[in-house]
Amino acid sequence: MKLHTEEWGSGDRTALLVHGIMSDHRTWRRVGPALADRGYRVIAVDQRGHGRSPRGTGATPQERYALDAYAADLAETLPTGADLAVGHSLGGITLLRALPELAPARAVFVDPAWAFGSADGVDPAMFADFKQQATADLVRSMNPRWEEADVEVELATLAAWDADSALGLAGQPSGLPERAEVRSLVVLADRSFLVGPADADLLRSRGFEVRTVPGAGHTVHRDDLAGFLHALDGWI
Repeated sequence: MKLHTEEWGSGDRTALLVHGIMSDHRTWRRVGPALADRGYRVIAVDQRGHGRSPRGTGATPQERYALDAYAADLAETLPTGADLAVGHSLGGITLLRALPELAPARAVFVDPAWAFGSADGVDPAMFADFKQQATADLVRSMNPRWEEADVEVELATLAAWDADSALGLAGQPSGLPERAEVRSLVVLADRSFLVGPADADLLRSRGFEVRTVPGAGHTVHRDDLAGFLHALDGWI
């Protein structure tokens, strides 16, 4: 499936951005320009079922939103051999699966949802429920460090999102990668609920560099852009 994309910049280097569940390219509204200022042509996708990209097809959410289908979409849409590829949360899962085809020089996984199946209290259905419950006040209360523009973006991306893409995650395999396929950095939220200290140590033993942004929540790049970019020192 060809995905909708948005671009910033026209530099000689290429960076790819892959968002998380419930979101779309707009989550990168400040990251894209920041990378463009550093000499990148930045390409951000809307994953299937998100933003302006098509919905999946099939009889069940698992058929419409299989993880391998997400990865195949990235391979069909994005250029191979990019200098940098960044995936947040669900985007960390799909980017990891697409690495053999995309073959970026460097990959950054932002609080990736690799082990969502074993994370305490993480039920894919809760994301679908959130779409029905979300208000501006609720989003603000959950994300006190966000700019007001991010609150507006969150509500807009929720409205454009197919909640079946969350339900499709139920029962799909999850787990930490066995090795770093390319030079890889993991940027974690402070006290990440998806990648705990033992997981971080295991990832280091498997060839990943792991850094944490103090005080940042799951959507690290929206909570603390400066801290996020600082965590990318030596990678961008």
